[in-house]
Amino acid sequence: MTDGLLAAQCLMILIAGVEESSTTVSFCMYELALNPDIQDRVLQEVGIVLEEHNGSITYEAIQKMSYLDRVLDETMRKYPPVPSLERQCTKSFTFPGTNHVVEKGSNIFIPVYAIHRDPNHYPDPERFDPDRFTEEGKKSRHRFSYLPFGEGPRNCIGKRLGLMQTKVSLVALLSKFRFAPCDKTEIPIVFHSKSPFLRPTEGIWLQVTNR
Repeated sequence: MTDGLLAAQCLMILIAGVEESSTTVSFCMYELALNPDIQDRVLQEVGIVLEEHNGSITYEAIQKMSYLDRVLDETMRKYPPVPSLERQCTKSFTFPGTNHVVEKGSNIFIPVYAIHRDPNHYPDPERFDPDRFTEEGKKSRHRFSYLPFGEGPRNCIGKRLGLMQTKVSLVALLSKFRFAPCDKTEIPIVFHSKSPFLRPTEGIWLQVTNR
């Protein structure tokens, strides 16, 4: 591997991680503002765990925040950073019971946003419910019904970095502030139609107060 190729890979990891992290944090704050009961529960967990770790936001502390994990998973279900994925078919496939064939070499678009809001996988999909992502809940669904980072050997290269950045940012914010809707909060959010990422057209406005 050349130095140039190595540098390009590192840059791609940073871009993929940072872009997805910033939008996910924004959408998470938005949902917590609209669901104060869920916000109270995650604030309690953050407070208890940080107290056990002398107020330090460490890797070990973040790993103990299981409810925060569920909140983040549900955020990325409702707001997948990349709303659709493109893949190339490597082997011709006939859909069972039909004459529809996807030929080898065909480009395929995977509608992640639509899959994440399919009521067959997620009943009442517009409702923000972190408890969909308990261990029992996850086992009850097909593994490909949740694709915020894609799946398989070509999943998002910035996944691990992005998740850790997002969790650190959320804990840093939730340890100091509460979030609530304000007069400028857009409900529901209108998404930017020309961006490859899921973004609100007018940003996200919230009331932020010290805890």
